Amino acid sequence: MNDHALSATHPTNAHPARVYNVWLGGKDHYPVDQEAAELAARANPTIVPSVRANRAFLGRAVRHLAATGVRQFLDIGTGIPAAENTHEVAQRAAPESRVVYVDNDPIVLSHARALLVSGPEGQTDYVQADARDVDTILDAASHTLDLDQPVGLMLVAILQYIKDAEDPWDITRRLLDRLAPGSHLVLSHPAVDVTAPEVAESMRIYNERAASHASATPRTHDEVQRFCDGLEILEPGVVTLTCWRPGPSDTPDDTLPMWCAVARKASRI
Repeated sequence: MNDHALSATHPTNAHPARVYNVWLGGKDHYPVDQEAAELAARANPTIVPSVRANRAFLGRAVRHLAATGVRQFLDIGTGIPAAENTHEVAQRAAPESRVVYVDNDPIVLSHARALLVSGPEGQTDYVQADARDVDTILDAASHTLDLDQPVGLMLVAILQYIKDAEDPWDITRRLLDRLAPGSHLVLSHPAVDVTAPEVAESMRIYNERAASHASATPRTHDEVQRFCDGLEILEPGVVTLTCWRPGPSDTPDDTLPMWCAVARKASRI
């Protein structure tokens, strides 16, 4: 277990997966996570609807990839299982889909192994690793996924926990570099340029209670779009969550402070 994972388990620090669990109405968290979640949501009332819209975006993106023939998914920063997980959405559309989940919190992975159970035609696997550990993730994922075939790389509400100094853009590029042409990046990220004062205050509150490696950095539209450099960004581009190909029951809301995008790798980059 790496140092990031060890510190992530300490119950005196809020952890992203457990704070997210609070916002989704779950019960798998510590008091410090509850406090951080409640105070951050009080500072920024859009957090809870954003978290739910983020989950809905994940489902729409996975359904789109499955419809285009993608049958493999690498979900980094899985979080504690909730409704409509990646493998459930993918295997509903294509039962043979294979999914590898990655998280650095052993609590998350213990829940994942118990609850994220594949259908008989597909397969799921779990990797305990930090999102920064690119080689560890890809080497382990290759036991389940064929990296010479298209993969849906899910970086949904995770890259904000990688500081600018750690170059999350390079980490994303290195992940994509080993994936086959026809792979897709599914990305969402807190926005610093939508409802900016509220986002800044909620992030400050969360960061005061999180371990230093798990502090969050919201980013601008242009900074989020940089994650898609070298890729073909699918329509409608980098937009707020509910504006990405909304369904009949979805109400587009451009005030929710998270950017999202789906982009396709057309060739080696």
